[in-house]
Amino acid sequence: MSLVQEISKRRTFGIISHPDAGKTTLTEKLLLFGGAIQEAGAVKSNKIKKGATSDFMEIERQRGISVATSVLAFNYRDKKINILDTPGHKDFAEDTFRTLTAVDSVIVVIDVAKGVEEQTEKLVQVCRMRNIPMIVFINKLDREGKDAFDLLDEVEQKLGLQVTPLSFPIGMGYDFKGIYNIWEKNINLFSGDSKKNIEETIAFDRVEDPELDHIIGTDAAGALRENLELVHGVYPGFEREAYLKGELQPVFFGSALNNFGVRELLDCFIEIAPFPRPKQSEERLVKPEEESFTGFVFKIHANMDPKHRDRLAFVKIVSGTFERNTPYLHVRHNKKLKFSSPNAFFAEKKEIVDISYAGDIVGLHDTGNFKIGDTLTSGEVLHFKGVPSFSPEHFRYINNADPMKAKQLAKGIDQLMDEGVAQLFTLELNGRKVIGTVGALQYEVIQYRLEHEYGAKCTYEMFPIHKACWVEPEDPKSEEFAEFKRVKQKFLAQDKHGQLVFLADSAFSIQMTQQKYPSVKLHFSSEY
Repeated sequence: MSLVQEISKRRTFGIISHPDAGKTTLTEKLLLFGGAIQEAGAVKSNKIKKGATSDFMEIERQRGISVATSVLAFNYRDKKINILDTPGHKDFAEDTFRTLTAVDSVIVVIDVAKGVEEQTEKLVQVCRMRNIPMIVFINKLDREGKDAFDLLDEVEQKLGLQVTPLSFPIGMGYDFKGIYNIWEKNINLFSGDSKKNIEETIAFDRVEDPELDHIIGTDAAGALRENLELVHGVYPGFEREAYLKGELQPVFFGSALNNFGVRELLDCFIEIAPFPRPKQSEERLVKPEEESFTGFVFKIHANMDPKHRDRLAFVKIVSGTFERNTPYLHVRHNKKLKFSSPNAFFAEKKEIVDISYAGDIVGLHDTGNFKIGDTLTSGEVLHFKGVPSFSPEHFRYINNADPMKAKQLAKGIDQLMDEGVAQLFTLELNGRKVIGTVGALQYEVIQYRLEHEYGAKCTYEMFPIHKACWVEPEDPKSEEFAEFKRVKQKFLAQDKHGQLVFLADSAFSIQMTQQKYPSVKLHFSSEY
C-alpha cells in the first residue's frame, strides 16, 4: 500500500471535556466498537470494578479522574484510529494543551444536565486558536437534563461555535426513546441495555411515515417531526469544508454509558474527520505525504511500567514513515539515534511496531535524551513549534523527608519535571528547590509518584509567590541589570534549562520592578 493510502486511513483525535462529563466512558465505548476490548469498565465505581482501561495510574483509579494522557489505537472499518484521552481536571491543563498540538481533530463531550462548563470553555478556546475541527457530543441523555435546543444555544453562545445537529434525541431521561440520525436518516431505539448488541436501527426515508407513530407513539413522533423542522429551519446544513476549517461544528446526542449514539458518532466521524494535517515548523510547512520522516515529542511519561522504571517519549509523526532500527536525527542534540523497540499503544498494553505512518503516535524508550517539543527527522534540521511553559499558579519548597534517599529524590524530581508534570526552580541564593504547578492537585501526584516509583519521600513548605517571570535583560552586562540582580537576589532562581526567573511575590512587585528597571524585560511564559 502506498504512503498516501496509509495516511488517508489515519484519524488522530483528542477527546476533551470538563471532568465527569463522560470522556473516559466515551473512549471505552469507541474501543468496544473497534473490537479492541470486550467489556468496558464503568468509570464511576472504579474502586470495586476493574477500572477503565485507559486510566492506568493508581491515583487515577482512586479518584476516578484521568491524570496522564493516554494513547489508544484501534481499527474500525478499514480506518486506523488513534485517540488521545486527555485529563479534564483543570490542575492538569498544561498536559492537555500540549496534547492538542498532536491531534488533527477533537471531540468535545458535554453533559446534558450541566451544559457547558468552565474547563470546556478553556479547552475549546485553545482549539479555536488553532482552528482544529471539532465535533460536539452531548452525553448522558438517559438522565434528565436541559432541553436540546437550549443546549445548542448554550454551545453557540458560550463556546462561540456555529453548530449543526447531525442527530436529535427523541425524549430525554425517563422518556428517552431513542435518537433520530439526521446524517443517515434513520432511528435507533433505546433499550437501556449497555452491551454492544443494541437494537438494530430502523431506517425511514421520510419522517412522515405513519409507521413511526406505531413504533414510538403518536406524541413522541409528533414532537420529533416538529423538532426536525425547527432544526432544518434554524441551523445550517452540514458542509465538510466549513467543518475542516473549524468554522462549523456538527453535534451528536447520546448516552455513552448505555452505548447509545456512539456508533452514529463513530460512523460519521470516520467519514468526515480530517486526515493527518500539515504542521508548521519554524523553517517551513511540513506535509504528511512527504517521503522523509519528521515528528515531535509532545509528552514524556516516566515509569509506564512500575516493574521496569522506563521512560517513554510520545512522538507524533508529522510526515513520512518511522521505521524500527533506522537512525534519525535528534535536532536539538544534533546526533543520530535509532530505536530498536518503538511502541504502539493500547492503554497499558504496548506492542513493538516495525513501521508507523504520518498521523500515528509512537512511544520511544528514552534514557533522558528527550524533552517536550524536541524534533526528530530523517536528517533535515527542523523545529516544530512546541508549547511553552506557562507561569505556574502555586509554589512550594520541596524538602527531603528521608536523608538516606537524597539521590532517589533528586532523580525522581528530575524525571518528573522532564515529563512536564510541574516546573522546578532552584533559588540562586541558597540552592533550595521550589516546585511550581498549575493546580494544587499536582503536588499530591508528585508526592505519590516519588514515593511509589522512586522510593523517595518529600514534604512541602508554603512559598508565597504570585508569579514566575522569565527575565530577559536588554544588555546582560549593564549596571541596571547588575543592580536588579543585587536587589532581587532572594527572589531569583533558575528554571530547569538554566534560564533566569524572577519569582515575584505580588502583582504590585512586578509592576514596580518593571518601572524601576525598564531595560529588564519580564515574560510570563518561557518561549520568548
